[in-house]
Amino acid sequence: MNEKTTPSKPRHVRDVSEWHKTTDVAVIGFGGAGSCAAIEAADAGSRVMIFEAASASGGSTALSSAEVYMGGNGGTRVQRECGLEDKSEDMYNYLMQAGGDFADSAKVKNYVDGSVDHFDWLVSMGAKYKNSIYNERAIMAMTDDCLLYTGSEKAWPYRDIAKPCPRGHNLEVEGDNGGPMLMGILTEQVESRDINVHYDSRALTLIVDDSNSVVGIVVRIDQQELNIKAEKGVILCAGGFVMNEEMLKKYAPSLLKASIPIGNPNDTGFGIKMGMSVGGAAINMHDGFVTLPYYPPSSLTYGILVNASGQRFINEDCYHGRVGYHCLQQPGDRIYLVFSAEDFGEYETQSYLNADIAGTGETLCELEEELGLPNGVLQNTVETYNINAAKGEDPLLHKSDEWLKPIKAPFAALDCTPGRGAFYPYFTLGGLDTLPSGEVVTSNGDVIPGLYAAGRTACGIPRTGACYSSGLSVGDATFTGRMAGKQAAKRK
Repeated sequence: MNEKTTPSKPRHVRDVSEWHKTTDVAVIGFGGAGSCAAIEAADAGSRVMIFEAASASGGSTALSSAEVYMGGNGGTRVQRECGLEDKSEDMYNYLMQAGGDFADSAKVKNYVDGSVDHFDWLVSMGAKYKNSIYNERAIMAMTDDCLLYTGSEKAWPYRDIAKPCPRGHNLEVEGDNGGPMLMGILTEQVESRDINVHYDSRALTLIVDDSNSVVGIVVRIDQQELNIKAEKGVILCAGGFVMNEEMLKKYAPSLLKASIPIGNPNDTGFGIKMGMSVGGAAINMHDGFVTLPYYPPSSLTYGILVNASGQRFINEDCYHGRVGYHCLQQPGDRIYLVFSAEDFGEYETQSYLNADIAGTGETLCELEEELGLPNGVLQNTVETYNINAAKGEDPLLHKSDEWLKPIKAPFAALDCTPGRGAFYPYFTLGGLDTLPSGEVVTSNGDVIPGLYAAGRTACGIPRTGACYSSGLSVGDATFTGRMAGKQAAKRK
C-alpha cells in the first residue's frame, strides 16, 4: 500500500517516476503574495505556474480591506500631495519598535527602502489611490479617501520614538471593499501574462534531490497526484495557520482566547509544514494579531479600559490591535470599557465590537457594584483619572491630551471580556524564516536551494500583535511576494 502523501514528509526525486508538468517557478497560493510573486517571476522571463486550492483567486487578501502600509523616502505620491513628508528614518524606527524583540532589521530596512517603489508598482498594476486623507479615528476608511492612521503612530510610546505620519493606503473605493478590488486588479494582471493557473489544485508536499534542494512539488488535481518539476524553485504563498486548531494549540494557544479566526479555509499551515519538512526554520509561531475593535465611534476613546481588579492597563488612544493584544494578557476574568453615557455615540449602528452593556450607574459606586468589581477600586481609578484628565495629563499611561477629559455621570460600561460576546478576531504572524529576498533558511541561517516563501507562510515584517498596524499584512504579503518572485527568477 502506498504511503500517504503529507506536507510533513517531502518526496525524494528518486521516487518520481514521471514529471507530469514542468515549469521554472511553481507558486503555491493565489492570494496577494502568490499573485505578486507570479507577476514578478513572469516579468523576469520565467515560466510560471500557480497552484491554488480554491476555485478562484483571492486568498485572505480578498477578505481584507486591503489597506497597504507604505511610506518613507519622503513620502508616497499621496502623502506628498497631502502635504506630508515621511522620512524613512521615522518609518524604520516605528516599525522596529512595533516589532518588539523579534523585529528583523534587515527585512524592515528592505521594506522601508522599497516602500515608495512598491506604491508606484501597485499603481502601475492598476491600483487607484486618491490624493486625500481620512481624518477620523477609524479601523478603516468608509469613504474612498486614501490615507489614514492605521497604527499607534500618534500614541505613546511610539510618538516619542518617531514622528507620526499616516501610512495606511486605502484604495479608491467606498466601504470595506478593498480586498476584492485589489485581488481583482492582481488577478487581471496575472491573466494578462503567460502564467499557467491551476485552480482546485492542492499542494501536497515538496520534492527534493540528494542535496536537499527543492526541485518540485506534488499537487493533487482531479483526484490525481501530479509531480510538478520546478527548475528554478517553489514559492510557498499558502497563508498562515489560523484555521488549524491543532497547530494553534501547539504553537499559539493564547490566541484561542480570542473569538473569530480571520482567514480563508486554506489557512491551515500546510505551506509552513512543507517548509519545515525540508529543514526550514519556523519562527515567531507563538504570536499573532488580535483586535478589540472598540472604535468607531471614536468617542469611546474618551473612556478607560479596566481589568478584573478595576485597574487601567493601556492608553486607550492606541491602535485597536494593541488594545486587543493586551486584553488577552490581563489576569482575572473581566475587562470593561468604562465611559460617560454621553460618549456612547453611534455605538449601536457604527460599532463592530458586539459587546453588551454590562452596567450603568448615576454614581461610580453603583456602577462598581453592578460590575462586581472590588469595593472602591473602580471609584479610585476613575477619580484619579479624572483629576489628571482635567489638567490634560495622564501620568500613568500617557494617553494623548486629544482624548483626555473627565468621565462624568451617568456612567456606563461595555463588557469586553474575552469569551463573553465581544468581537476578538485574530490571525497568526509566525511562519518560515526567510531572507529579505524570500529565500527560506534553516535554523542555522543556511539557504534551502529552490525554496521561497512570502505572505503569512513566512515570518515577515509584522511580528507581534502588541503593536501591529493595519496594512502591514497586505503590505508585507504583496511586497515579499514580489521579492520572492524576483529572486526565484534569478536562479540558474
